Amino acid sequence: MTILGLGVDLVEISRIESVIKKSQNSLAKRILTNTEFLQYQKQLKPARFLAKKFAAKEAASKALGTGIRNIISLNQFEITNNKMGKPLLKLNGEALKLANSLKVNKLYISITDERNYALAIVIIENLP
Repeated sequence: MTILGLGVDLVEISRIESVIKKSQNSLAKRILTNTEFLQYQKQLKPARFLAKKFAAKEAASKALGTGIRNIISLNQFEITNNKMGKPLLKLNGEALKLANSLKVNKLYISITDERNYALAIVIIENLP
């Protein structure tokens, strides 16, 4: 297996807070899957939650080599967690089609936040 792509994204949480105050749930509805949006609505710190998801999805799109474009949107990436809390990345729609065409077989994701920032790193491996 070889590394096909690496994506990193850093988000200032206060920027997400400002967007939430101005547009309420419009950003969340645009970038989250239905499952993620239900989780978002239950958060005590919704800006932190949304910033981490945003960073993770941007990092994933960069790792795929496309960034966010016409056919690839942030809600095509879903971030879940296993029982131990480890983040997992699932692709849907055009993002999944692209990954399949690139023969992606493994996705690695790490997400962290500290005070004012959320950071995510995604590594994508493919079959030789």
